[in-house]
Amino acid sequence: MAKLAFLGLGVMGFPMAGHLAAKGHDVTVYNRTAAKATDWAAKHGGAAAATPAKAAQGAEFVMACVGNDDDLRAVCLGPDGAFAGMAKGTVFVDHTTVSAAVTRELAAAAAAAGIGYVDAPVSGGQAGAENGVLSVMCGGDAATFARAEPVIAAYSRICRRLGDTGAGQLAKMVNQICIAGLVQGLSEGLHFAEKAGLDIEQLVEVISQGAAGSWQMANRHKTMAEGKFDYGFAVDWMRKDLGICLSTANENGASLPVTALVDQFYKDVQKMGGGRWDTSSLLARLRKFG
Repeated sequence: MAKLAFLGLGVMGFPMAGHLAAKGHDVTVYNRTAAKATDWAAKHGGAAAATPAKAAQGAEFVMACVGNDDDLRAVCLGPDGAFAGMAKGTVFVDHTTVSAAVTRELAAAAAAAGIGYVDAPVSGGQAGAENGVLSVMCGGDAATFARAEPVIAAYSRICRRLGDTGAGQLAKMVNQICIAGLVQGLSEGLHFAEKAGLDIEQLVEVISQGAAGSWQMANRHKTMAEGKFDYGFAVDWMRKDLGICLSTANENGASLPVTALVDQFYKDVQKMGGGRWDTSSLLARLRKFG
């Protein structure tokens, strides 16, 4: 068992850190809102620290799951940042979905301090984090990944290294690109079915067994039909991720017409007051605007 730090206790980080503690690791947590770190420590028996640097002191591995590029820089850099508290030979694992550019920037800063770095964004949503069955896409040095993989196993169903630094973030972009188009297609299908007067449950029972079937269909069709959109990854975060995808596509020359369109549809959802709704709320937009 290892001595660990976990930085960021949102809907993903809180249960992920909990799985580490349940596996017997010695876990110290940090959260920008200190009360949440105190609550986590009371629930899981670990410790709470006042700064990322203090959380990282003595830790063999430091895991982070925060909001965006700026949040990640804030917990890594500076006198109170994690890197300041980490010793040479330790490993930083970033589960945040951020740009490949900030990943390369922070990996270079870590290397200069003798710290290993693995970019390891996750997929599976809040339910995946709570149940410990996340898919983890990793980038970084092979030897460093090999050290981190057994620790990540506490909350993952699959964990794979896909290349050097930044490869994990690029893989997560592919994940979000695929989800965006899929959820829009599912929303249009259900919207069409409603207009056609079909029974949604009977319909999905049939088509989910064929080529149209997907995780989204199996897990979201019922709540979508009921107009309930509080079951997963928020629209605000999806737009952040799609912005990263579109920016990176501008750099590498990829064409993402559907992703760009769906991003604008999510913008419409935000204007409807649905920024905190889950990504399946594209159906709510169709119901409103047709």
